[in-house]
Amino acid sequence: MKKAILVSMTAAAALGLAACSDHAQNESAEAANAMAADTSATMSNAVGDLDAASDQAFGAAENAADQAGDAIENGADTAKTQTGQALENAGEDMQH
Repeated sequence: MKKAILVSMTAAAALGLAACSDHAQNESAEAANAMAADTSATMSNAVGDLDAASDQAFGAAENAADQAGDAIENGADTAKTQTGQALENAGEDMQH
């Protein structure tokens, strides 16, 4: 945001100086073009950084969901095994 304000102020100052001469007008135009290119590059970098951060966050969330699913599956397997063992024990107790 600060950069956008700085670019706007610099562009306004450059336009004010542009009225002095043709040479100043050319320099002002070049400066404005350079500032526009710099602003564009800055925005592009910001978008890239945001995309990378989003990918990282979504990757972490996906990993957490996978781990939770694995834990639930392991818990269900353990419960099934323990229930089966308890039924076997109960059956053996009934036979004796």
